[in-house]
Amino acid sequence: MVHRLLARAVVLRPQETAALLLGFTAFLSLLCAYYLLRPLRDAMGLVGGVGQLPWLFSATFVSMLALVPVFGALTARLPPRRFVPLVYRFFALNILGFGALFATGVQEVAVSRVFFVWLSVFNLFVISVFWSVMADGFSSEQGKRLFGFIAAGGTAGALLGPALAAVLAVRFGVALLALIAALLLEVAVQCLRRLQHAESHGGKDGPPAGERLGGGILAGVTLIARDRYLLGIVVYLLLHSCASTLLYFEQGRIVAAGFADTASRTRFFALVDLCVSGLALSLQLFGSAYVIRRAGVGVALAVLPLATLAAFGALAAWPTVAVLGAVQVLRRSLDYALARPARETLFTVVALGAKYKAKNVIDTVVYRGGDAVSGWLSAALTALGLGFAGMGAAFAPAAVLWVGLSAWLSRRQARYAEESTTQRKEDHEPRIE
Repeated sequence: MVHRLLARAVVLRPQETAALLLGFTAFLSLLCAYYLLRPLRDAMGLVGGVGQLPWLFSATFVSMLALVPVFGALTARLPPRRFVPLVYRFFALNILGFGALFATGVQEVAVSRVFFVWLSVFNLFVISVFWSVMADGFSSEQGKRLFGFIAAGGTAGALLGPALAAVLAVRFGVALLALIAALLLEVAVQCLRRLQHAESHGGKDGPPAGERLGGGILAGVTLIARDRYLLGIVVYLLLHSCASTLLYFEQGRIVAAGFADTASRTRFFALVDLCVSGLALSLQLFGSAYVIRRAGVGVALAVLPLATLAAFGALAAWPTVAVLGAVQVLRRSLDYALARPARETLFTVVALGAKYKAKNVIDTVVYRGGDAVSGWLSAALTALGLGFAGMGAAFAPAAVLWVGLSAWLSRRQARYAEESTTQRKEDHEPRIE
């Protein structure tokens, strides 16, 4: 019955039902835990004053750099089935510790700043590890059909988390929020452990359960430097990060000019987030798999640069609050519903070490590094007197490159997937001695 119900939204084989639900539930739990704590992070980030925010973002990037070798050492010594629960439970203990500190009011300003940086690191790390497990457990063909629906679990968690925080924070305090977030991480751990141990959902032939990834502590960086395919993914993400940062700065200018008080600005951002989550969830449940499977990974990847180019053009021509809201809702929804699942599908065809080590570097250091560089770039262009229309014109060639890169990554992914399928068939053919 469950299979028949899910099959109305996604092309699903009976043996994949349990794995799909485990992935959906795990991602829902992770994003719900993060969005349960994000309002607390935003409030704590203002404890020391708005002027501290640039330093907090810089501290986040430095923390990412420091954690890469730690994560590399962990993955080199332990197999995925052991280090994934370890990473999540480490963060769960951190959450409980912060909850206790906030409840007792110890060094509020210092703890608040540490918590702001920690949660920014936590978000990227746990999501990166989650998608590594998905890329490890599902084949390329399955990823095209199922990753959009699994991503919908995260969107549902992004809707549920703030709702729980709004209801519980004032009545019960932050300690309960921390406890619930830690429990949600344990739910994700149990789901991922069952998924990693499942062998009947038609995924790829993985390595033995106890096999370590090996390599050095900076193996992720080395893998990227030696592989054009991984470097292509890095460039794709850097272009995404650059465009998002430029749009974010323009959003700040338009909102500051359009609304006179903090309450009105907060309401606008909340409405945009709500519309993004609602549209993205609808697309993920009923459109993502169809587009990725029928039109291909390249089209799904190219949707984001095309939407970004349209956003730059619309805001350059009509820099109003209404146009800003419309382009942000459309662009972010398409990113979450199409570009992100397609981007995660790219990792289904790489080696096991790249799924965990290289992917973690790309999702954390590259992502935050792109934010930092783009922020300085925006400031420099503004200082030179180049307005947003000029930035849009300057970004147009990059958008063309971005579309071309999407097509190249899609072709390379399809070739690797075909080679992997051929190899698996050869490995399973009976041999005549």
